[in-house]
Amino acid sequence: MKRITFALIALTLCVSAITAGGKKDVGADNSLATIMERKTFVMGLDDSFPPMGFRNENNEIVGYDVDLAREVTRRMGIELKLQPIDWNAKEQELNTGKIDCIWNGFTITPERAKVITFTKPYLKNAQVLVVRKDSKYLSLADLSGKTVGLQAGSSAAGALENATEFRSTLKGVVEFKDNMLALMDLEAKGVDAVVMDLMVANDNINRSGKSYRILSEDLAPEEYGIGFRKSDVQLMQAVQKTLEEMAGDGTVSKIAVQWFGADISTIGK
Repeated sequence: MKRITFALIALTLCVSAITAGGKKDVGADNSLATIMERKTFVMGLDDSFPPMGFRNENNEIVGYDVDLAREVTRRMGIELKLQPIDWNAKEQELNTGKIDCIWNGFTITPERAKVITFTKPYLKNAQVLVVRKDSKYLSLADLSGKTVGLQAGSSAAGALENATEFRSTLKGVVEFKDNMLALMDLEAKGVDAVVMDLMVANDNINRSGKSYRILSEDLAPEEYGIGFRKSDVQLMQAVQKTLEEMAGDGTVSKIAVQWFGADISTIGK
């Protein structure tokens, strides 16, 4: 018995000495140091989410969030790696270390904030309903008994779930891999409306020339933020600081005007 007791005491003292000596600190936030040493920042995104992040005619990933991230990483002296992910498994991709952040029109919600460290909001958004231009729908009430589509795992799904009164009036909800597939189904009259981000809806209508329109009554106001692992506070703070510097010298405004035609960013405002 004494030998076991002495062994346990010795082991405890050894572990304490190691921790006190700084050789092993499980609770330390080394997120920024790790990125700076690696010299690479992996940005997780949905590559079919214009204008935030999408593939152009040359199959290159471009977009508003991509341009912001490129400038942030340039100023930090590290390389940006764009990593397309399954949006329905984004938190898993982040927590398993496959990506360093989720940065692609990622809506801040109380539920997500419990498990993710967010930057301050950088853009305002809303969940809206897109319908065919020739349809008779003018309000949410007009969609009673109808079927709506949305992207699986998106904030649109959460917004619809929270809009219990409106949700209860619907005939059904169809989930798609991405917004583009949902809009294609809307065009083919498979669904009567699509719930999606206002930013994406406006961009798609303007660029595609398709006969869609957005109902004036939105489903829920939102704000975009950049999501990091819950423990990666130092990395989040470094990105936030760089974004605020970019806003201060006019770089953010320039990028916003390029993509939206006006400075709609909320960074530093």
